[in-house]
Amino acid sequence: MPETNRKYLLAQRPDGKPDRDTFELVEEDVPDPNPGEVLVRTLYLSVDPYMRGRMDAGESYADPWEVGDPLQAAVVGEVVESNGAGFEEGDVVTGNLQWADYATARGSDLQRVNPDLGPISTALGVLGMPGRTAYFGTREVAQPKAGDTFVVTGAAGAVGSVAGQIAKQAGARVVGFAGSDEKVEFLEDELGFDAGINYKTTDDYGAALEEAAPNGVDSYFDNVGGPITDAVFSKLNVDARVAVCGQISMYNAQEMPTGPRKLGKLIETRATVEGLLVQDFMSRFEQATRQLGEWVAEGEIQYRETVTEGLENAPDAFLGLFEGENIGKQLVKVGEREE
Repeated sequence: MPETNRKYLLAQRPDGKPDRDTFELVEEDVPDPNPGEVLVRTLYLSVDPYMRGRMDAGESYADPWEVGDPLQAAVVGEVVESNGAGFEEGDVVTGNLQWADYATARGSDLQRVNPDLGPISTALGVLGMPGRTAYFGTREVAQPKAGDTFVVTGAAGAVGSVAGQIAKQAGARVVGFAGSDEKVEFLEDELGFDAGINYKTTDDYGAALEEAAPNGVDSYFDNVGGPITDAVFSKLNVDARVAVCGQISMYNAQEMPTGPRKLGKLIETRATVEGLLVQDFMSRFEQATRQLGEWVAEGEIQYRETVTEGLENAPDAFLGLFEGENIGKQLVKVGEREE
């Protein structure tokens, strides 16, 4: 085991879009686990859009990082030392740890990863937080049913790609917005979506929806917000259900755009709009992971991972989320599991 440990700190708060200056890579001694803790060597590190909000000082559903704080993320790692924490050397675990080669954590804050369910990286994607978000957001909030039209934004991402497939299982017509022709092809040819819309080459979202969803929108899973959501709201049917999961189009905005007023459409349609935080379903996480694992094993749910090699490249992987560079779950591979 090396004597030094690399980790990332929040170097400064971004003014609008983050850049490389937002991150500082430092080296320190590998930490020793205190009683009840383990030392974990990072194998895979997750980067997710919600982390952008933690870089600001304002209030959000996740506590902000202070300048100089270590950045944190969902990690899959290998236990290399346990100090009475209920784990053994070699166990593969997941938890919220630092952007680092090595990190300590209390045993109570970690969960074992079952490699029989799929590759260990899937504990950060289709069998982890993104998959569970899609599972509960689709089944419990958006609630598509047979014959409905279901629209999802960020459709080629870790959450949207699973949400659309779950809606398809329910018998809905599924329409996904994504940011390239390659992603649209992924949605239609690999995931079985009925229609994909490349929002970067579409001048009129309303017209594109009129073609892809001629019977209106019954169920909407929103990961993006902004003008696309304005267009979808105009197509909502009576008793439509809207799950608001993310608003990535506005995360780097220095001033919140006002945009057209669309709430009047809710009076006409009696639609339901509900915010979604997967933590609200924590008591049922095991249920979701088990079901998602079965679907993946049976080929009912397809997934893709975009993997960036090396901890030193983690900031680039994070910044790429806002350029739409990933298909499926964006991961950073930090280390190899020791045999």
